[in-house]
Amino acid sequence: MKLHYSLFLVPCSLFIFASCSVSKKISKQAGNILLNDSAIRSGHIGISIYEPATNTYWYNHNATKYFVPASNTKLFTLYAGMKYLGDSLVAARVELIKDKITIHPSGDPTFLNSEFRFQPLLNYLKNAKSISINNNAWASDALGNGWAWNDYTESYMAERSSFPVYGNLVSFSLKNNTIEPLAEFINLLSNERYESPVKFNPETMAVQSNHFNIERAYGNNNYYIKDANAAFTKRSMPFHGDPEFVADLLKDTLKVDDLFFFTSGQTSRSLPNGSIIRSQPSDSLFKPMMHRSDNFYAEQTLLMASNEKLGYMNDEKIIDTILRADLKDIPQRPRWVDGSGLSRYNLFTPQSFVYILNKMKNEFGWDRLKNILPTGGTGTLFSYYKNEAGFIYAKTGTLSNNCALSGFLVTKKGKLLVFSVLASNYQTGATPVRKAVEKFLVGIREKY
Repeated sequence: MKLHYSLFLVPCSLFIFASCSVSKKISKQAGNILLNDSAIRSGHIGISIYEPATNTYWYNHNATKYFVPASNTKLFTLYAGMKYLGDSLVAARVELIKDKITIHPSGDPTFLNSEFRFQPLLNYLKNAKSISINNNAWASDALGNGWAWNDYTESYMAERSSFPVYGNLVSFSLKNNTIEPLAEFINLLSNERYESPVKFNPETMAVQSNHFNIERAYGNNNYYIKDANAAFTKRSMPFHGDPEFVADLLKDTLKVDDLFFFTSGQTSRSLPNGSIIRSQPSDSLFKPMMHRSDNFYAEQTLLMASNEKLGYMNDEKIIDTILRADLKDIPQRPRWVDGSGLSRYNLFTPQSFVYILNKMKNEFGWDRLKNILPTGGTGTLFSYYKNEAGFIYAKTGTLSNNCALSGFLVTKKGKLLVFSVLASNYQTGATPVRKAVEKFLVGIREKY
């Protein structure tokens, strides 16, 4: 027994010694490259590096401290989508009684979206004579908790809704010295009913240069020229998605006179009966969501997950449900408030991102994640890790004075690592911080 016990102690001791040695080496490397970097030193940084094969943290620095994660929040949203949306998205549940169609929308952002040519719901509705849209499942706000409200005209902050159309964006461009909207919006925005000062004719919309800027009044769909000499030749911006406006837009698009939204005034708490119409493979939404860090896709993904799990669309409730059930063993419970990471109320630790990445790998498979997350030289990693393509898969996150990178790294010795680096409150732009993090991670890949 003593002999066997001794034999057991030897490899364990060697393993602990090796782990300590790696941790010390990485600590020195982190000190030289990150902790003493002039940009990072003015703020705070948290780092966690984990090896799943040995269930060992290689290195932690402020790894249990909370940071504003920006778009790294989308990793938790991705988990919600992969967990509850299945292999294909639900476009809507529909009921057909004689020639009247009732739509129970699911929050699917791909409907009438030019990025998705396959439109099964549109094909189903083409010959409809009467359409009613049941909005009982909507239990959220158009803008998220803690969003910067004065960004409401920016394309990255499209309004959330139960039944998105055209990505909830309208695009304007110059044609023959006249500003015109996306074709689908011309008739609607020219309608006197909306009292918009934007009239699409040469007399009122002519510009004296090749650039323009157009703005929308808060809370409605009245558009106006802010500065004819601004920097845009094309401008995409969110429209205010009140049901009446969307109904009029759909009437014009579908050529249906009898179309309206309705609600009973009480939020539904169960999925309705009716036929399910599916739209796209789920990963065809998740991939652009992660590659270009699409805020709108992320928000709608979380709302769709809520609809499928709870029977209604509420980001707060689905977040609480996921944290209490699926993620109940997370090392540090985050403050998670939206799907995209636009909110500065979000607070996560580096270890929480290591946890969710490792959980997704175990539940959904490494190959699927590699297809969804950008690698070096692609997506938001376009300018970084170009020599590490195929060896790093990660999600970026950026808000002013905050940046993040969490993902997977395959070392030159073939070890798969899960990492998270969160930086906040620095005084520079994000570029020097990202370059320092890149140098640090490439060094780990080279040495181990």
